[in-house]
Amino acid sequence: MEIIELVGSIDPAAVLKIIERLPLVDDAVLPAVREVIEAVRTSGDAALAEYTQKFDGAVIAPDAFEVSRDELEAAHKNADQAWITAIRHSSDNIRRFCEAAKVESVRLENDGILVEEWVTPLDRAGLYIPGGRFPYPSTVLMNAIPAKVAGVREVVVCTPPGKNGKVNENILASAVETGVDRVFRVGGAQAIAAMAYGTTTIPRVDKITGPGNIYVTMAKREIFGQAGIDMLAGPSEVLIIADATARPEFVAQDMRAQAEHDPLAQSILVTDSPNLAERVRSLKPQGNVKIILVETIDDAVTVSDIIAPEHLEIMCDDADAVARMITNAGAIFIGSFTPAVIGDYIAGPNHTLPTNGTARFASPLSVHDFVKRTSVIRYSEEALRAAATDVDVLAKTEGLVEHAQAIEVRLKSLEHRVDSDE
Repeated sequence: MEIIELVGSIDPAAVLKIIERLPLVDDAVLPAVREVIEAVRTSGDAALAEYTQKFDGAVIAPDAFEVSRDELEAAHKNADQAWITAIRHSSDNIRRFCEAAKVESVRLENDGILVEEWVTPLDRAGLYIPGGRFPYPSTVLMNAIPAKVAGVREVVVCTPPGKNGKVNENILASAVETGVDRVFRVGGAQAIAAMAYGTTTIPRVDKITGPGNIYVTMAKREIFGQAGIDMLAGPSEVLIIADATARPEFVAQDMRAQAEHDPLAQSILVTDSPNLAERVRSLKPQGNVKIILVETIDDAVTVSDIIAPEHLEIMCDDADAVARMITNAGAIFIGSFTPAVIGDYIAGPNHTLPTNGTARFASPLSVHDFVKRTSVIRYSEEALRAAATDVDVLAKTEGLVEHAQAIEVRLKSLEHRVDSDE
């Protein structure tokens, strides 16, 4: 495991070359994804049954796609009680955070002008919950609770079945705990298409959230516009800024934890301490690991902001001060006793975070993703008269004469009414 030294001014291109991220878009899978989407769009449940057998090895008739209420309740009843207690603690924290983060409608009124922004929930949200190598019941919490707190009328889940046609029972129990309305045993790109277009069995949704493999990610990109999406998710990553005060065993273990997510997951240590770099290397953290040695912690901050990591851990003497210097990160974990895994499960803020450097412009999933904002405007006659000259100048400057006339016709109507009154 090489220790990469960055000396002098930090070159963004050199930093990005070190981490060698894969692109979020994979054109090689596009033909297959488009074929699935078109088949589901045109053939609905029949295509879902065909692809479920082909990709998941499960023979499921369309009338059995939906997980029954009895099956949901049985999974919840049979769940380990210590686990139920843990997800309730997690749910409470997530719910409190979402309630605190809710945005309210805005109203401004002055001199006959009323302008508002109404915040209203989506009607129906579709959550994709992966099965795969590690089923993630915690992802149900992180997606369903913000939707419910936002006031979404109906929350549906699609998740892939095993070859026996069953869905992971902890996913089902989490769905019960969070108040998910309906669960369907359908996965992959076909599930995304079903939620985007609707089938006889699976309802069309307004927005699709939740992570998945490259086929799911590409399907989300393809259906965008038919339904909203949260983000395009790449491999998970953690970047750790650490100085000589950091515990090397903490750093190495957090790198190992990150490697559990995915063979492509990245763990990056950026430090100004040669001794820490060597000690962490000697502990042999597994996976896709990079150790970058810089001259100062300020340089480490620069490197981190260039990378814009999904998870950023800060283990420094004054971790709070370093955190305040950061511009680009999905989530920041401050201090040696705040590993990224605390955000995965229990802290409250969402664990669905922008990956692949998109933290430069994107945000974690939140209650805001399940509402929409509508502008509302009302002008009195007097307010329209006051605004008329400015609108006329602006419209005619842009060559939009009929825009200007939309004001003029109203002014003439008002003048005519005044003349008639006289």
